[in-house]
Amino acid sequence: MLKKVDVLLIALASPIQIGIYEKNKLIRTIESEEKSSDILPLLFKDILSSYDVEKIFYANGPGSFMAIKVAYIFLKSLSILKNIPLFATDAFYFNKNQPIKAIGKLHFVKIATEIKTQKLETVQELHFTLPDVLDYNEFSTTTTPLYMIGAVGI
Repeated sequence: MLKKVDVLLIALASPIQIGIYEKNKLIRTIESEEKSSDILPLLFKDILSSYDVEKIFYANGPGSFMAIKVAYIFLKSLSILKNIPLFATDAFYFNKNQPIKAIGKLHFVKIATEIKTQKLETVQELHFTLPDVLDYNEFSTTTTPLYMIGAVGI
């Protein structure tokens, strides 16, 4: 009998990070520097053969548009095919609410519950971290990607 777990994916920047959670607690971490479109099917094939996945969580942005799109399409398809509920939250949950690079000097910032873009001259290097304990209250069943930039004037 396979261990019942939840899976969390952060695919907004390199490396891709996957956390395996048992009863909300992180029990395994998987990282990959490869492109999410190449590696996600292989990683999830291994995960699904090793565990009974009950829920899937992911960071739905802001971040790399292509990475968000690939993660969403892959996870949404997996959710439908395997009948596994999918949940999402914004990337700020995984980086202690630090600015996230958008384009040029524009960065995404989160003020209270609103995500905006601001021009910043310098910003520290971006790091996303898998939480040791997964707080289900931070996630939503609204899982569509957060595409935050429309027409941008620089």
